[in-house]
Amino acid sequence: MNIKKNVFIATVATAGIAFAGTAAAQDMYKSGMGGLYAGLNYTFMDVDFDGIASADVGTLSGKVGVMANEFLGIEARAGFGVDDDRIAGTKVELDSFFGGYATINMVNESPVTPYAVLGFTRVEASLGSVSDDDSDLSYGAGLNFKFAQNLSGNVEYMRYYDDSDITIDGIGLGVQVNF
Repeated sequence: MNIKKNVFIATVATAGIAFAGTAAAQDMYKSGMGGLYAGLNYTFMDVDFDGIASADVGTLSGKVGVMANEFLGIEARAGFGVDDDRIAGTKVELDSFFGGYATINMVNESPVTPYAVLGFTRVEASLGSVSDDDSDLSYGAGLNFKFAQNLSGNVEYMRYYDDSDITIDGIGLGVQVNF
C-alpha cells in the first residue's frame, strides 16, 4: 500500500513540476506574440536601376499571418504604391506587390523581438509607359516592439526584388494586432 501511495505522490509532483515549468517557460518569453495577427506598414522603397539611377517611392501594405510556434510565423503581404518619383522627368511607380513569407522570431524576455524574413514577392512596377511584373526571392530583418498585450509596432528592412537590372529595397514602419 505504501509503495502505491509513494508512486501516486511522485506522479502528482512530477506533473505539477512539469506544468509549472511549462507555464514559467511561456511567461519567460514575454515578447512572443502567438496566434493569428494582422498589420499595416508604410514602406519607404528604393528602386535602383543598375546603379545608374534610383527612385524613392512609398507603399502601403497589409499583412496577415499565424505564429506556428513562438519562433516561426507564416504570413502573406500585399501592398500598393502611394508615393511615386521621377527620374529625368519620367514617372517611376511601384504599382503593387504581394508575397508569402516565413518569419524566424528570436523570442526573448524583453518586449522587443528581433526577426528575420524569407519568402517570395511578386512586384508590378512601371517606368513611364513601360510596365513589368516579376517575382523574386525576398529577405529581410526587423524588430517588433510590444506596446500592449495584443498590439505591437515594427521596423524592418526588406530586399523585395533583385535582378540584373533592378533592385527594390524598403524600410518599413508598421503596426500589428494579435488575435
